[in-house]
Parts: sequence; C-alpha cells; structure tokens
Amino acid sequence: MARAELMDYDKALELFEPVIGLEVHVELNTETKMFSPAPNPANAKYHGAEPNTLVSPVCLGLPGSLPVVNGDAVRKSISLGLALGCSIAESSRFARKNYFYPDLAKNYQISQYDEPIAYEGTVEVEIDGGKVFQVPIERAHMEEDAGKLTHVGGSTGRIHGAEYSLVDYNRAGVPLVEIVTKPIFGAEADAPALARAYVSTIRDIALALGISEARMERGNLRCDANVSLRPRGEQKLGIRTETKNVNSFRSIERAVRYEIQRQAAILAKGGSITQETRHWHEDSGTTSPGRPKSDADDYRYFPEPDLLPVVPSAELIEELRAALPEAPASRRRRLKAEWGFTDEEFQLVANSGMLNELAETVAAGATPAAARKWWTGEIARLANQRETDASGLVSPQHVAELAALVEDGTLTDRLARQVLEGVIDGEGSPQQVVDARGLAVVSDDGALIAAIDQALAAQPDVLEKIRDGKVQAAGAVIGAVMKAMQGKADAARVRELVLERAGQV
Repeated sequence: MARAELMDYDKALELFEPVIGLEVHVELNTETKMFSPAPNPANAKYHGAEPNTLVSPVCLGLPGSLPVVNGDAVRKSISLGLALGCSIAESSRFARKNYFYPDLAKNYQISQYDEPIAYEGTVEVEIDGGKVFQVPIERAHMEEDAGKLTHVGGSTGRIHGAEYSLVDYNRAGVPLVEIVTKPIFGAEADAPALARAYVSTIRDIALALGISEARMERGNLRCDANVSLRPRGEQKLGIRTETKNVNSFRSIERAVRYEIQRQAAILAKGGSITQETRHWHEDSGTTSPGRPKSDADDYRYFPEPDLLPVVPSAELIEELRAALPEAPASRRRRLKAEWGFTDEEFQLVANSGMLNELAETVAAGATPAAARKWWTGEIARLANQRETDASGLVSPQHVAELAALVEDGTLTDRLARQVLEGVIDGEGSPQQVVDARGLAVVSDDGALIAAIDQALAAQPDVLEKIRDGKVQAAGAVIGAVMKAMQGKADAARVRELVLERAGQV
C-alpha cells in the first residue's frame, strides 16, 4: 500500500483547526466477568491463562444462559465516574449493541447506550511545560469486552491474507468502562500531546482507584483516537476518523499527529475525508483504513431484556465519593514539590508513565533521586530491550531494596545492574541475588591491599608518578584492581588505599 501524503505539521495548523475526541476503554480488575461467574483475565491473578479456560455458558452465548450484573463492577464504575467529575445516574440500564462479533459468541454486546452510569464530567490534564486543559467528558458507560482473534498466516497479523483465525473467549465478557470525551477544541498544536497526557491521566486515576491493572500492553487500557479538521473560520465540524486500540502513550501522540498531517494533505487538494476506523502501525508510524465508521443507528440498539436497570443508592454514591483518592494533577504538583525535582526531571518521569512506580519506590524507603535514576534509566532500558512494560519487570519494593544496597556500600552501580537483572529473571529479592551470586562489594581492606600490591608490582613506576604529583596515575592501578576483583571492589576505597601506599594521604 502506498504511503499517504503528509502535509508539514505547522502548515496544517495554519490552514486547519484540529478537533479531537478520545474514547478510552478501561478493563476492570474484578474477580469475575461483567455478566458471568467465570474468572476475569483482567485481574492479575488470572492473566496468562490458557485460551478458552476462563469461560462459562454466558461467555459462550449458549442457549438458556442468562446474564447477571457484577455488583463490584458497578461500584468500580461509579468510583471511576466520580473521579472523572461526572454525575452518577439515578437509574441506568444496559442495551444490546447488535453487530457481528466472531469473538463474542452471542453476536451482540451488552453495553449502555442512552442511559449511561456516569455523564457530564471534566478532567484536568497537564501537558509538558505546565499548560493545563479541562477535558470535557460526555459519558462513562459500562459494557463487556469481546474475545480475542488470532489470525494465522499472512504477513500483517490481520484477517486479510490470513489462512485461518483462532478464537479465544477468555476475554469475552470482561468488565469495561468506556470513557467518551466531548469534542476537544482549542488544543491546536498541542492536540497530540494532550491526547497522550489525557490517556496517561486516565491511567493514573484507574491505578489510584485500584479498579484496573491499567496495563496498556495487555489491553487493560485502550484508546480510540478521533481526529477531524475544519478550515480556519469554519464552525461546522469536519469528517472524523477513529484510530482504534492504540496501546501506548507514545503511539497515541504519534497517531493523532499523523492523522492531522494526512487529513490536511487531502483537504488542501480539495479531497474529502472518509468517516472510517483506522489501524495504527507502530513499525511505520502510519495509519491504514479499517472499515466505514458505523453510526449508532447501524447497531440497532434496544434495551437489554434480561437485565434490570442499575439503581445505585445515594448512600453508596456518597460512600464511594468519600473514598476518592487525590486527583492526578494535584498529586503531580505535590510530588514534584516533595521530591524537589526540576520541571525537566519531573516531566521525564511523567512522560515515562512510571510516576506511580516512583512514588511506591519512595514510599518503600528509596530517595526520590535514586528511584528516578533506576526507573527511568536501567529499568526502562531493560524493558525496551525485552519489549515489555517497565512496571511489570520488577516491584517498587525490590527497587527500593536495591537502592539501599547501593547506598550502604554493599553494591556498586555496576554490581547493582547485575543484581537487577537477576531479580527480573526471577532469582529472588536483591539481597537473595547478592548472596546467591556473591556480588557484594569486597570491604576487607586486607584483600584490597593484596590486590593493590599485586597491581603495583606489575606497574612499579606508578608510585613514583603519584609521589611526583601525577595523582591520575592511580587510575591504572584502580582499573587493574577492579578487574582482579571482578568489579566487586569499591573504587573510591581502592583509590584511598593506593594514595596511602604512595604516602599522599
């Protein structure tokens, strides 16, 4: 497929106003599914189960099976709605969304249509540079997830060109909350960055509430990004595209920017935009057509006849409201001040998506500087190398323990990196890895002096050079000692001992 023509981003913004809308799906981590007693794979306890093992007659759409609403999912949905600044409906009900779902066996999805559980909210979102936006929320509604299709054969992993498809119903029926924004105006050049920051904020809210694992690489949190352009001065909205299931913060930003440039190039030549879903391709940084975008009428919504309306009590809503955590934007400002980070340092952490991991690591005893160093440095590097999410590699408690071992001199940074890899590979806690691998720093001066004397014997002129004021000559001996000790010596202590040998201390 030929690569689409793109307009220069700044030029696109001169000619057109971008309008975005974001639909974020949050999988809830309840014990069981939305309408079924089957275990919920969005709960970490059941992640990675064999295909088609977390199912029930309801999940499989078997005749005679009836849905039952998961009360815990309702409570978590209300908490999320409240955290989004939404009003909670006195009564909401489920509807059938009719569509051919090969991975949802009954061929319709139980969702909410015109009576959502939460509506009319606002979320404060801060982007790089401290600029704050108020993102309007139209609704947050409950629904069930579909299963998962794996297309086998072909080169793209998609259905086109595949030899056959496999269906896994484990995810069918997983509780979801879909959060839909109103059209977002006024973001201008910041539209891509705002999309990224908004989804990051939703993740922070979900994690703070404890209602979802919010792991994007696992699909616990997914975003559909709607983008349209209208010529400067026009009031009528342009035709929108919806880029589906973008699964990383960076990709959300890139996808929105790409669509702005792609649509601008088409419109500037007098072309028209097709209202459609589009697929995001991480490798090429492009989108491609999916299917024509359906409107609500196409889904033939009607009230779900097997479920009663959801009518939460005022007491329950106030109980959940009282338990809400600190708002993400306020929390970020507080943490930045408490940690003493510069704007640049804190933004690096925020952009990494590991703010919660840092906060937990600091709470476990590490200094903010040490927590930032390990999470945004070596752990991020290893996560990138292993093509996984950093938060899933190691626990904040283990990172704090590792930092403490460096702080008290048990480990050097070099040894700590080896210990970290051992922890990630499942060899135990940092202390257990140190003990098993024998990686602790050699603190016995006698052993260090023996290694120093051996190095000096091989380089007899070093002492004279040091005595003549060429202190940097000690580096050759320090290097030899570190090599002999397999990196387990404290280089600063070795230097002190070398200078003592030369009579310089």
